[in-house]
Amino acid sequence: MPEHVKHIEWEDMDKRKFYLFGPTFFLGIRALLYPANLVKTRLQVQRKKALYNGSFDAFVKVIRFEGVRGLYKGFMVSSFGLLSGQFYITTLELIRARTKEYNNAVRGLLAGGCASLVGQTITVPVDVISQKLMVQGQGENTAKLKGASTIIREIIQSDGPLGLYRGYLISLMTYAPSSAIWWSTYGLYTGLVGNIVITGTPHMLVLAMAGTMAGFTTATLTNPLDIMRTRLQVGGGRSALVFQMFGSLLKEEGPKGLTKGLSARILAMVPSSLVMVLGYETVKRLSLKTSEKEIHVQEEGYLKASF
Repeated sequence: MPEHVKHIEWEDMDKRKFYLFGPTFFLGIRALLYPANLVKTRLQVQRKKALYNGSFDAFVKVIRFEGVRGLYKGFMVSSFGLLSGQFYITTLELIRARTKEYNNAVRGLLAGGCASLVGQTITVPVDVISQKLMVQGQGENTAKLKGASTIIREIIQSDGPLGLYRGYLISLMTYAPSSAIWWSTYGLYTGLVGNIVITGTPHMLVLAMAGTMAGFTTATLTNPLDIMRTRLQVGGGRSALVFQMFGSLLKEEGPKGLTKGLSARILAMVPSSLVMVLGYETVKRLSLKTSEKEIHVQEEGYLKASF
């Protein structure tokens, strides 16, 4: 990796600062990108009789029939996922700290996969509830909207407590590879971009470019799995039926069905990758121990004004 592209490690940070700034950052990102995630979810669950004709049409119709608030259906429930975010980044940084003998691509692959395993255990129940909130009241049918407590009660009555973990295995199959691919390609692209940019290019610009490329790559490669996960959690069924569901999708809609919601997924993941890199790296810098902060400022002269 080029000399000027440096990563802040777990031991460099003041953990009290880190756990203060982190949730604030993740809440901001969630609020910014939630509408794109809602649109992606609705596009992925619709079948042949489609209400929406693409991402833009979905945005327009949601606002027309449900108002701007319609773009944030389930947001409050989804925000409980911030807890999983803290477990996720803690696991990520701890695994990275213990795999320093490997290159950044391998460290990212291992850390991203393990972090997703921990995070999804907390996130899946939140996803199950928030996605059901997202898809209700579509089009002109805005009557009789259910609250989160009603949805939870109905899930437990019909499927038991394990119903809240519907799609857990497919979520792991989606997000563990997604997380592993993202952090691995992020490490890979950081090195590649760092090697081709001119000397003196701002550190954060290199990371931003790498994060954007990683987001596009990950969104494209994992979209079919995300479709399966979303349909399973919204429509019901067992994770064991994923392969049948996959075959049914190909039979009914053809290979094009595997790209459903891809543009909305890219629209959500690429900007989120950019914002996450800039925000997360800023959080890490704000969380630096005083002695480490002075070292990093000296190493990255263009950042002196930030501190």
